[in-house]
Amino acid sequence: MRLLLGFFSNFLFFQLLLGQPSETPSSGGIEFFETKIRPVLAKHCYACHGSGSKNAMGGFFLDTREGIRKGGNSGPAVVPGDIQAGTLLAALRYEGRKMPPSGKLPDSVIADFEKWIAMGAPDPRDGKPANWKESVVNVEEGRKYWAFQNPVKPAIPKVKHSKWPLGVIDQLVLAQLESKGLEPAPDADRATWLRRVTLDLTGLVPTPEQMQAFLADRSPLAWERVVDKLLASPQFGERWGRHWLDVARYAESVGRGRNYVMPYAWRYRDWVIDAFNQDKPYDRFILEQLAGDLLPASTPEERNRNLIATGFLALGSHDLIEQNADMFRMDVVDEQINATSRAFLALTVGCARCHDHKFDPIPTADYYAMAGIFRSTEMLSGLQRRPRDNVSYFNLNLLVKLDLPAGTGKDSWMLDPVKQRRWEELLAAVDEARSAPLRAILKKTAASASRPVMQNPVQTAAKLRQQVLQLLRELDEFPLPRNLAMGVREGRPHDVEIHIKGDPNVLDRRVPRGFVQVVSRPGETGFEIGPNESGRLQLARWLARKENPLTARVMANRIWHHLFGQGIVPTVDNFGKMGEPPSNPKLLDYLAVRFMEQNWSTKKLIREIVLSRTYRISTAHQERNHRLDPDNRYFWRQNRRRLEVEAIRDSLLFIAGKLDFTRPQESPVMEFSRAFDLGRGRGTYPKDYAVSVNWRSVYVPVIRNFLPQMWEAFDFPEPSETKGRREVTTVPTQALFLVNSPWVMDQAKAAAETLLAQPQASGRERIQQVYRQVLSRDPTPHELDQALAFLDAMRSSQSHEADQKSAWARFYQALFASAEFRYRS
Repeated sequence: MRLLLGFFSNFLFFQLLLGQPSETPSSGGIEFFETKIRPVLAKHCYACHGSGSKNAMGGFFLDTREGIRKGGNSGPAVVPGDIQAGTLLAALRYEGRKMPPSGKLPDSVIADFEKWIAMGAPDPRDGKPANWKESVVNVEEGRKYWAFQNPVKPAIPKVKHSKWPLGVIDQLVLAQLESKGLEPAPDADRATWLRRVTLDLTGLVPTPEQMQAFLADRSPLAWERVVDKLLASPQFGERWGRHWLDVARYAESVGRGRNYVMPYAWRYRDWVIDAFNQDKPYDRFILEQLAGDLLPASTPEERNRNLIATGFLALGSHDLIEQNADMFRMDVVDEQINATSRAFLALTVGCARCHDHKFDPIPTADYYAMAGIFRSTEMLSGLQRRPRDNVSYFNLNLLVKLDLPAGTGKDSWMLDPVKQRRWEELLAAVDEARSAPLRAILKKTAASASRPVMQNPVQTAAKLRQQVLQLLRELDEFPLPRNLAMGVREGRPHDVEIHIKGDPNVLDRRVPRGFVQVVSRPGETGFEIGPNESGRLQLARWLARKENPLTARVMANRIWHHLFGQGIVPTVDNFGKMGEPPSNPKLLDYLAVRFMEQNWSTKKLIREIVLSRTYRISTAHQERNHRLDPDNRYFWRQNRRRLEVEAIRDSLLFIAGKLDFTRPQESPVMEFSRAFDLGRGRGTYPKDYAVSVNWRSVYVPVIRNFLPQMWEAFDFPEPSETKGRREVTTVPTQALFLVNSPWVMDQAKAAAETLLAQPQASGRERIQQVYRQVLSRDPTPHELDQALAFLDAMRSSQSHEADQKSAWARFYQALFASAEFRYRS
């Protein structure tokens, strides 16, 4: 047995280490500071530790890079790269000195400061801050930057190796390679290409039957037939919908200080998946998400879809315990501006909230022009807050009502008049209990001269909260109605003032609602905002117009990134000056123009790319090319990259025969209690749905602050941020998870049981089948000998049928844990 275990350990170790590359994530430090750190400092710290304060408390200033690093009487506030040094983090954690004194910041905000310091505390603030003054940004000069020039379809270049290209994409790529002294890698073999394209388009490994059919098809149209079938499969939308959900910061709870569930978020998720499967034109895709409620509809079904699409603007993570109501409203607006500008323009407009953008030609006035649009919009997420009494709760009246029949599912109680009447009574009672805030009760009590003793405020608050909780517990017994969704609607249209340094209490001139000037064109008409309109519809049309220099480029670049592991512009969410320039500007322009020419069809653009020679080449290393282009910026080879967690999990379930391809009718969070926010109290911690359900991973609930263990191990993106490019790490915990997880072993056992049920198959045939299932190839003679030796050793030591299955299960698990399975070549 020791020999056997040693053999298995060596075999597993060999598989784990085989070809394992290393990858380094990027930090995006300045952008992180501008969106996560500076707003918190301005909001909570500058009043006492800013240059505008008469006497800086503690002897130091926090509104300059030099000030925050120098610190004050107790030493440096921040030591870049060292989270153990410096006084700032300890004060934020309330370890000794407590800052801010008004109340401890949420753990998520403190974690942002830890991350910022660990990455070196990048800080663009230079010198002593000046008082705010009117912008001097030269917008016209800024339009000369490449990203603000309209894409132009390039002339087809001549190339030396004229037989290599299969189309225009290849000619543009090859022309640049030849100009740099590079040559493309040889083509990948057919099996490698099939595994690549199947994973890229559906997020699943190909079946042995699919592989056999493709290898046997010697027609020149074989590649096209495969691609067309993959694009037509429902799995395409599930795969590419998940890519967009990363950008849309999709989640099913609000996160932060009061982490209430958002039980209707799944409707937006399903809308996204359907949009990709139906190949909804991208310009329409934009219109519906930003202004679907304002679009005409010819049927109730279309109207419902349009309303659900606006969930994009309601998905953000918001701090429900923020005490300042004006600050909360502007924080919501800021989150919507960030999500919209980064998703569709790849610009960090949010960096202009406190000052003119430090790097891009975006004045503060442009930020507040957009802010007016979203400030004139009412968010309907189902969450209501009353910060002065520290109360937040779920309110069904703050949701979008759909034209759907009620009572057809778990909400059948709605057809019972008695239960429906009780439901309405409960809702009214909750509203009544909350309509008299604690402060009003205390004020009334204090004003009463007839009472000799005032009510105890603590007892009053506790009684009020218990009353509400009891009502909510009874409401929990009624399954939520299905005819609701998250979204937005028109609010009170109005312009907003510039908030100096982002402070809602320090205002300057009022800015008319509008758009980012540098992306507009002088004299451009057709997007005027009326006095009774928020401006969302005009914003959506402005974004989706063909004359917008960014919209088509950004989406075409996102598509290229998902097919090659790197964008033509590597910083897919930032086309500004802090981003990287395009490695092949003509290729990017061609793709953008082609995208628009083909009616903004995502499927057609993907089809053209995956059928190109550039996509077909191998990952083979070439020393000379590597010396000239070590980062493969010019795409002389395909990039070998690790699969996302969803592709790993779904492929494991698929191989095991346990993947459930049906779409769930709703999300499990529909059954969560509305009485408590997550993580507070007994029974409020969500289960690990990644291992408890067998749906495709896109349907696994995304709960902020409670991601599944598997999601954490394999770099699932932070669901509160726009993440068009996921960080990719290669760490031992990933392989260890695949080795030690009981869930992974369950999939291995299920696969082994199915394998052994095949009649009259030899050991060699079964080994071949396992390799084809897991790695999409046949084993080499050496690998075949290794596997036979291992299985023979197992059979000789234990002959029982259960141990036979155990041996094959271990063999499956060894391949599951291999680097080759986790990577797509």
